[in-house]
Amino acid sequence: MDDKEYLKKYLDKASLDIGLQKLDQGIPLQYIIGNVNFYGNTIKVNSHVLIPRFETELLVEKTINYAKKYLPPEIKIIDLGTGSGAIAITLKKKLNAVVDAIDISKEALKVAKENAQINEVDINFFISDMLNRVSAKYDLIISNPPYVAHDEVIADIVKNNEPAIALYADNHGLEFYDKILRDAIYHVNDKAIIAMEIGQKQGKAVTDIAKKYFPHAEIKVEKDLPGLDRFVFILIDKKSL
Repeated sequence: MDDKEYLKKYLDKASLDIGLQKLDQGIPLQYIIGNVNFYGNTIKVNSHVLIPRFETELLVEKTINYAKKYLPPEIKIIDLGTGSGAIAITLKKKLNAVVDAIDISKEALKVAKENAQINEVDINFFISDMLNRVSAKYDLIISNPPYVAHDEVIADIVKNNEPAIALYADNHGLEFYDKILRDAIYHVNDKAIIAMEIGQKQGKAVTDIAKKYFPHAEIKVEKDLPGLDRFVFILIDKKSL
């Protein structure tokens, strides 16, 4: 089904002409419709939040499996740079957890809070620049941070519509991995997982950053369905040292 047929399926007749005009102007289909399906959940999206992608669904699925295998039955989670809240909402539904979710954008947090209400989950949302304003410790830290380098070529529909604050990062796209892992030392319990989505060429660089801050942890780079490096999982067990 092409985008125009998709619009015809989801928009009423009164909205269809405007929707088709926006599509011709290069507005993403998801922003026109106003929501996406993420891991079976309806997630509202607008221009203040990144459009959740299938790769991030896979991050969530892998994280759930790691958590069930590696962590206690009841856990505490924080989602860094929550955006639409898709990750936090899904983990809250799938795991027995207290979930905190932060973002630096007030507009994004507003969307995330609406999505939590839509999906009938209780999540603690607050504004913070990653872990800067966080004091608690967690069993699971998860993030799909900005990781596009400023000189990296990306599709016009993404560059022209999705929030730059959620896309771009300094230091060749590595800025937030260093920031998160540097501070995560003080925010993980004795046994914990850090789960992050990465750019397809960032596996070695993010692994090196992780080794710098967590030299005794088990670090795994895992691939997405096309076979590209896409996720890093850091398995921490301080008691085994």
